[in-house]
Amino acid sequence: MSTPIASPAAQAAVPAALPAPPRPRPDDFAAVLERGAFTVLEQFGIVDVTGADAATFLHGQLTNDIEHLDAASARLAGYCSPKGRLLASLLAWRAGHDVRLLVSKDVQPAVQKRLSMFVLRAKAKLADASGALVAVGFAGDVRAALSGVFDALPDGVHTKVDAPAGALIRLPDAAGRARYLWIAARAELDARLPTLEAALPRVSAAVWDWLDVRAGEPRITQPAAEQFVPQMVNFDVIGGVNFRKGCYPGQEVVARSQYRGTIKRRTALAHLAVGTDAAHAGVELYHSDDPGQPCGMIVNAAAAPEGGVDALVEIKLAALESGSVHLASASGPTLAFLPLPYALPAEA
Repeated sequence: MSTPIASPAAQAAVPAALPAPPRPRPDDFAAVLERGAFTVLEQFGIVDVTGADAATFLHGQLTNDIEHLDAASARLAGYCSPKGRLLASLLAWRAGHDVRLLVSKDVQPAVQKRLSMFVLRAKAKLADASGALVAVGFAGDVRAALSGVFDALPDGVHTKVDAPAGALIRLPDAAGRARYLWIAARAELDARLPTLEAALPRVSAAVWDWLDVRAGEPRITQPAAEQFVPQMVNFDVIGGVNFRKGCYPGQEVVARSQYRGTIKRRTALAHLAVGTDAAHAGVELYHSDDPGQPCGMIVNAAAAPEGGVDALVEIKLAALESGSVHLASASGPTLAFLPLPYALPAEA
């Protein structure tokens, strides 16, 4: 029997940093990798930005072009401090004349409060929509199941279709599997759960965390907030920064990092033979040749199907050239680096 999706008001308060979820069952990984599956993504919050100036206001606050965002697209963006350090990573899309933002739930309250402080005279208002809306992730062979909800499916990465059931966004593939994000009213999802569960297995949301890692798409959570300029987490490579748009907080720092000298730090994909209790966002990394100071930090980590943890790690590029990189200290577990699903610029 399907369990209705409770609104956040009925759930426990979200802590400052979200605890690591339990390791998914092997069957959860198999469902995604061998067939297709869906999961309810309560690790994300949704913010509605309404009003005549909603897009213009966000355009002046975020790293990407929101003013020219069309109804058939979604767009990655970052929200930076004046020092150019990411406070949050977001996915933005149009909802009629308004703009919706998907953000890690543990940083949502601070980001929403900070953005609201800068509305000033703009005709814009921010509101937490997580009580009314929910994000649902689909991965693998899921087109047939989604066709029962949507008349058409988005094809290109970050393209979007709207329907009475909500918005459906195509996300970057992960581990060779197609991914979709459905933003639905909670009542709509509850009504469709029996049909969905008859068509697809419902898996742990921690599988989605792993898919995000394997897609090479960093998510800024509370332990990593204000640690990285966008280029350090490859946001310029994956479409999260527009260098031609107008001013936003931290723009001078972000632009200077791009145009003055070589970018010396990037985010890489790695595997560790440890659990998420040891490898998680905010844990520092050390190089065998320089044990006295950290060479990087975990951005995101998630339990991997074969055991251990896959992680996105921000790191000095020089640390990848020789020697070994270790977790928490130069004598800690060794990172095994894996290829990202996209190429970094040669000049980096």
